[in-house]
Amino acid sequence: MVRFSFAAALLFAAGACFAQMTPVGSWHSFDEKTKELKSEIQIIDSQGVLSAKVTKLLRKEAKQDAICEECSDDRKGKPMLGLEIIRGATKTEGKDIWEGGKILDPENGKSYTLKLTPIEGGAKLEVRGSFGPFGRTQVWVRVSQ
Repeated sequence: MVRFSFAAALLFAAGACFAQMTPVGSWHSFDEKTKELKSEIQIIDSQGVLSAKVTKLLRKEAKQDAICEECSDDRKGKPMLGLEIIRGATKTEGKDIWEGGKILDPENGKSYTLKLTPIEGGAKLEVRGSFGPFGRTQVWVRVSQ
């Protein structure tokens, strides 16, 4: 009985860690220069395809009614709150990496090729946006539930 309980606890713990190795969930993004909290982003999975929306603007000076003035597609003029910033990412077979989608930088209105990689047991997310050989990686932190 004791062995079963210990084994069950190990399996539960392993399952909990494995379940977090996904980008799905809520994340905090940070300003790259000031390191200040920037926004909260909710990533969802719809039939294996990831998308994400801004759910909170967290900067001290953030205007909660701001719109995406720099966007040039269907998101132009849309409120920042609820703005879809990730579209079309899918899991790479055999790896904990999601690619193939696009990420929008609402500050400049440009979309970039996207790569999402959960790190540190899923507590953080490497978010890489690139254009050709150029790109940058941000680290988002999972919001505690």
